[in-house]
Amino acid sequence: MTSSEPKTKSSSVTSDDTDRNNRKPPSNFIRHLIEQDLASGKHGGRVQTRFPPEPNGYLHIGHAKSICLNFSLAEDYGGHCNLRFDDTNPAKESQEFVDSIKENISWLGFQWHGEVRYASNYFEPLYQFALELIEAGKAYVCSLSPHQAREHRGTLTEPGIDSPDRDRPVAENRVMFERMRQGEFADGEYSLRAMIDMASPNINMRDPVLYRIRHIEHHQTGNKWCIYPTYDYTHCISDAIENITHSLCTLEFGDHRPLYNWILQSLGLESLRQASDLVDSDIQYVLPEQTEFAKLRINYTMGGKRNLKDMVETGVVQGWDDPRMNTLAGMRRRGYTPESIRNFCEMAGVARNEGVVDISMLEHCIREDLDRKAPRVMCVLNPLKVTLADIEKGQVTQLEMAAHPKNEAMGKRSVPFTREIYIDRNDFEEVPPPGFKRLIPGGEVRLRGAYVVRCNEVLKDEQGKVVELICSVDKDTLGKRPEGRKVKGVIHWVSVSEGLPVSVRLYDRLFDAENPEAKSITDYRDCLNPSSLVELQQCIAEPSVANTATAVGFQFEREGYFCIDQADSMNERLVFNRTITLRDSWGTANK
Repeated sequence: MTSSEPKTKSSSVTSDDTDRNNRKPPSNFIRHLIEQDLASGKHGGRVQTRFPPEPNGYLHIGHAKSICLNFSLAEDYGGHCNLRFDDTNPAKESQEFVDSIKENISWLGFQWHGEVRYASNYFEPLYQFALELIEAGKAYVCSLSPHQAREHRGTLTEPGIDSPDRDRPVAENRVMFERMRQGEFADGEYSLRAMIDMASPNINMRDPVLYRIRHIEHHQTGNKWCIYPTYDYTHCISDAIENITHSLCTLEFGDHRPLYNWILQSLGLESLRQASDLVDSDIQYVLPEQTEFAKLRINYTMGGKRNLKDMVETGVVQGWDDPRMNTLAGMRRRGYTPESIRNFCEMAGVARNEGVVDISMLEHCIREDLDRKAPRVMCVLNPLKVTLADIEKGQVTQLEMAAHPKNEAMGKRSVPFTREIYIDRNDFEEVPPPGFKRLIPGGEVRLRGAYVVRCNEVLKDEQGKVVELICSVDKDTLGKRPEGRKVKGVIHWVSVSEGLPVSVRLYDRLFDAENPEAKSITDYRDCLNPSSLVELQQCIAEPSVANTATAVGFQFEREGYFCIDQADSMNERLVFNRTITLRDSWGTANK
């Protein structure tokens, strides 16, 4: 910033925050659908949604859209939203992922209805429903290996081939399935498949697998089960058991909706009602309905969980909560606020068609939120020593500055001013380029919140590097303009003796390609931004940062928004992560 004179601002952000909290969310096709259902009395006038993550990784920004959508719809229409873990693949799941998902949902500001639910809670009724399908001649035990089953499945232009076990007698299927449960067979030796239509144009309807054998310990049920239901089979029945009215899924599940409906219709309304939460209720029981919406896709990020996991396991990043990751844990550690993410998801909207949201919208949301909330402090990232010759040695003057120029309610902060200070090395040039408005030999500049100073002498080391500036102070310019001259530049500074040594990490976008998962890109590693992390160890901050460690974050004046890294900060040295720059400099920095 190069404002020439000290200014005061008294505008408050309180009314703006209130307006945001009270504003009506924008409408979308799902809201229209729900309002139509409520008006017609469908689902008994209820709205029951669910957020159904698979606990096989950490949530990322794409999941935030689904979280905000499901929880907000339930809240806005007087309903409930369940948290249910679709934990049907223990080989890729863990309690760590369960815990992280619960923590991030709470951090975003949402509370699920009742207890946390798990698909594994329903393993017994799911098994009994499978027996019902077998008895009805709608499911059979298949001996094809997974590879053989894929070969029999056919293509988009050719029908599939019936399994040799498709005509296995019902009684034999039941015995075989019970033996599967007892653990008599090896992994992959048999599976339970629905009997639908091997010639269906929808490949998902070509006798899909309902159960597979996996002798592996489950993070919730231990070793009780060695057969596990598939996601497609489990999801719709779990929705029915929990009386979900609106099952909201992303677009790729549109082709799975016929299977969703087939399973529920094959089991029947009464059978499902008996297993549901409404079995002893007078509320009318209605089968859930699936509705699809477009995923949240953001350029310069990856949304594929497989690639995110690969980055963690191969050391491309330093864990699921690496601040360069687009996981909610990583964004939280970087300093993103729940409000900024919720505002972003609202701005991105809910649509039926796929699209890509520019990451600048997300960055705008965090800048906007932190501009209102973050107290201001000064921190010198690249220190250059300045000695103020006409300030007495050992003298410490406490200067009072506003914690936030737009919010007087944040109060004041005390900033120590001493004979020796640090300024940023980039704020001094011996041979200034055109338009340079900071400190030069013989020139003047204002120290933020303090005096106008003049550079009288430049000290260098043996290699010719500038190591210190000797300056004089115009003591009549504290809070006042100098008489008879105009000083254009304003720079930040920190006391040498009173400043706090800190480490700073300058984070930027992890990828320098708009779509690192594009088919034309062989390896996403080729798109990694080499400047996504720059670590600075010799930074000096004003001491007030240590007294406000619980703040949402800080604006380091003229540098950007930063937060304390709670995981890596020690008592003797704080570590700050840059959340975002003050303005978008990506285009300039990467030309």
